[in-house]
Amino acid sequence: MPEPSGPTVPDGVPADAAPPERPHEARWMAESFGADPARYDRARPRYPHEALERIVADFPGRDVLDVGTGTGILARQLVATGCRVLGVDVDERMAAFARRTGLTVEVAPFEAWHPAGRLFDAVVAGQTWHWVEPVAGARKAALALRSGGRFAALWNAGRPDDALAAAFAAVYRRVVPEVPMFGRVVPAVAGHSRFSDATAEGLRASSAFREPERWDVSWERTYTRDEWLDQLPTSGGHSSFPADRLAALLEGVGAAIDDAGGSFVVRYTTIVATAARA
Repeated sequence: MPEPSGPTVPDGVPADAAPPERPHEARWMAESFGADPARYDRARPRYPHEALERIVADFPGRDVLDVGTGTGILARQLVATGCRVLGVDVDERMAAFARRTGLTVEVAPFEAWHPAGRLFDAVVAGQTWHWVEPVAGARKAALALRSGGRFAALWNAGRPDDALAAAFAAVYRRVVPEVPMFGRVVPAVAGHSRFSDATAEGLRASSAFREPERWDVSWERTYTRDEWLDQLPTSGGHSSFPADRLAALLEGVGAAIDDAGGSFVVRYTTIVATAARA
């Protein structure tokens, strides 16, 4: 009797998927986040007040364009500071959720979106700018900005301590070996620094911005087992896994958290890449 073949990842997921040098080309992952907008909005971390206050202080006004607004996590935080925010997102599912929270969102890939004569004091992107082609995105941001307006891209980069990160990676290697990128232990800040570096290069190449700056804000959050398992399916590409593989991932990761005492600390760094419109 032949050995039964195990389930495979769907056709939309490359069999040897790895972190691409040009993340915006990994459309299978970039467009995977809208599978469960309510969970995404509930489980994803917010941005620290220190980072938001520093960004907003550099805005020349309060009209903001939020690129890749998703469910509106960053947009709502900016609205709470007194900003007027228009969102743009490629995913109608995410946009529909954001609209239900009171936001105005237009649906389009940012590179193809048209400002239609509108100008903003700031263009921001929370956890999304690496899904935008960096030079084309910078040029489009410049078209939407008033002179002296501010561009700012933010990423929350975090992971548990080395031992638990290694335990999580072992679960991925066992359950989804077809996607090796998830089975690697990579320093969170180093991985996201690749995004901020590419963003700065795109801003420079557009010739429309002053010299980019980068600054970091460190913070931490304690997760319970249930909180971590709630957010895990919102990670890029996870909605593409067959239900039984995702269930096995959650079971394995949950067991690793149980072994670690049932809760753990994630140390985050919020990375900000920013520049003023020339």
